Amino acid sequence: MTFQNTASLPSTPSKRAIWPLVLLLVLVHLSVVLYTLPLNRVIELRLCQEHYSLHDPSVIQPDGSIPEKLCKIDDIQRRLAWLQGIMETILVVCDFIVTIPFSFVAERWGVRVVLWCNLVPRAFMSAWAIAVGHYSNLLPTRAIIAGPFLNFLGGECVFQSTIFTLTSALMSEYVQRASYFSYISSTSYVVSFMGPTLASFTMSKNLWLPFWINIALLTFAIPTIRMLPITQNATSTTKITTTTTTSNNYGSGAEEESGPLLENRDASPGRYANAFEMHVAGGFIQSIVHAIRKMRRLVMGRRNFQLLLCSFFLTALASSDTKLLVQYISKRYEWTFAEAGYMLSAKALVNFTLLAIVIPRIIRASMSSKTVHGSEVRLNIFGAEASIIVSVVGVLCVALASKFWMMLTALIVYALGSALPVFTMSLVKSPLIALAHSDIQDFSIVMLTKTLGSLVGAPLMTILWVQAIKLGGVGLGLPYFVSAVSVG
Repeated sequence: MTFQNTASLPSTPSKRAIWPLVLLLVLVHLSVVLYTLPLNRVIELRLCQEHYSLHDPSVIQPDGSIPEKLCKIDDIQRRLAWLQGIMETILVVCDFIVTIPFSFVAERWGVRVVLWCNLVPRAFMSAWAIAVGHYSNLLPTRAIIAGPFLNFLGGECVFQSTIFTLTSALMSEYVQRASYFSYISSTSYVVSFMGPTLASFTMSKNLWLPFWINIALLTFAIPTIRMLPITQNATSTTKITTTTTTSNNYGSGAEEESGPLLENRDASPGRYANAFEMHVAGGFIQSIVHAIRKMRRLVMGRRNFQLLLCSFFLTALASSDTKLLVQYISKRYEWTFAEAGYMLSAKALVNFTLLAIVIPRIIRASMSSKTVHGSEVRLNIFGAEASIIVSVVGVLCVALASKFWMMLTALIVYALGSALPVFTMSLVKSPLIALAHSDIQDFSIVMLTKTLGSLVGAPLMTILWVQAIKLGGVGLGLPYFVSAVSVG
């Protein structure tokens, strides 16, 4: 998805222009971690109360609490897996459906409105988790699946597409833009390191505290969005991407393909301000169809891009197993979710060290000594292949880890493969893939492909995890064996 924005960006943005965007990412990513980890315990506790109220009411404390280790039995864990899988699938489906329509929202009202809308479902899901957890007499446990439906106001794909577009628009110079993308990527891994530890610590003090902190962080994100280096102008027709000519390999249609994905072909500049009304009057569906056709034209005839999209789809499908990791660790070793969260922080520490320190230094060293044309592309291909091999070994180790020290080692190896997106996203901009000025459109297609992979992966991994619980023993690693095959 490529946004046509009614906002105008500064003509010569300073280096400080990226920091409000980084702050927004910290707030949003941290809120996600603070929601995800305690949500497992909230649902598990409700299921546990239902189970023991029928089979052994004596274990239920006067305040309704139950020792968490008593909740690790197969029946409760299977029901937890189903509810979490349903919620994840709803999140991805809603996000996928609204990704393109939200482009028109950005066109009419600006990117800030898209980002503000994106905060609403995130805050609502935390508030809804508190409500379902507290009001067991009024709300059944299954009511928790109503929370993700508000993702029609935009989810992770909409958010990430917006961030990529803004980051790319901040700086046209390639090296500076690459460094901006590095800042953005590093931010998520810093939060991934700190977030599980913070979530584990706070939920061990009070189960509801992470949700309240989540809501507070999202509240702070509202004024942060106003700090972004854009100014809204409802009548402006400024576009983040411009239409330019491209390679002669794609004939007369190349000029159109290099422009924004979402554009009313019949609207003249004088009528562009009324695009939203035209969509409501009957052009909305046609515009979406036009956008889909444009994406299809950008993919067809580019075999390397098609192969790269296949890899993005399969790795996104395989990475759906990370959603199960905290449940997997908790079930396999009968740990609390808070204890499992600390182990996730250890994995994230390796991710951060690798992606923020090791990989950038390797890339800089190779760039400084580069003498052969095309060596950068070869470096990206080699890095991607190496990351895939390490990921396969790591995920197999996770599947086979029967002891704590084995799991810790497996997670470290698994984390070493996390550099794969760095190299594959770099390949999107390489001469093997990119057309002239098509990188933003290509990134949009990549994001949609990854979301589609998650759409398939979420229910698949849920089904595999439920079957794994039935198998027990080595069979608990079933989702990770399938993930290894997908990555390989």
